[in-house]
Amino acid sequence: MSLQNVLQAGLVVSLVALPMASAAQTADETLPVGETPVGETYVAETHGDWEIRCIRAEEGQPEPCQMYQLLRDDSGGAVAEFNIFDLPDEGQVVAGATIVTPLDTLLPPGIRLRIDDGTWSEYPFAFCQQVGCFARLGLTASNIEAMRAGGEATVALVPLPAPDQVIQVSASLTGFTAGFAALEERNAAAIELFQQLQQQ
Repeated sequence: MSLQNVLQAGLVVSLVALPMASAAQTADETLPVGETPVGETYVAETHGDWEIRCIRAEEGQPEPCQMYQLLRDDSGGAVAEFNIFDLPDEGQVVAGATIVTPLDTLLPPGIRLRIDDGTWSEYPFAFCQQVGCFARLGLTASNIEAMRAGGEATVALVPLPAPDQVIQVSASLTGFTAGFAALEERNAAAIELFQQLQQQ
């Protein structure tokens, strides 16, 4: 494995862990940039309806970041968290996503996702923790292009207390294009910093 791949793998591990760190914090609990202790999540940028959330690192160390949006039902209640992180473009999967749902979600059906009126894609749940149940998605370049061009992404899940019902919540795609571009820039800068630190 090349040094570049090793560095990228280290960053990806941090990115995959980020949704678990941020899932315990709502937008109201996220601290301003200047007040965030090391290891805590903060909002670095906002693009439309998406936040770029990062984990504060020691000075001079790379910070893993992701795009984030809290999905609410018609009454304003929080239903799910949608997290997107950039991956090295070395295969069909160019980005990853984690969708966190409440613990009382029926797991066998998994979740379904579609962009606007497109076809549904199905994804299984990977695991559950105290903060909720996690579904991990691999996103291709065509998935990202659809999100750039789309108006909303719809997430469908089945509640455990009512297994004959399907709950649908929408994620706005306003600001997605600018947000994902900013995320790619941050990821590239983090990898470059990894390389510089490795050479010291």
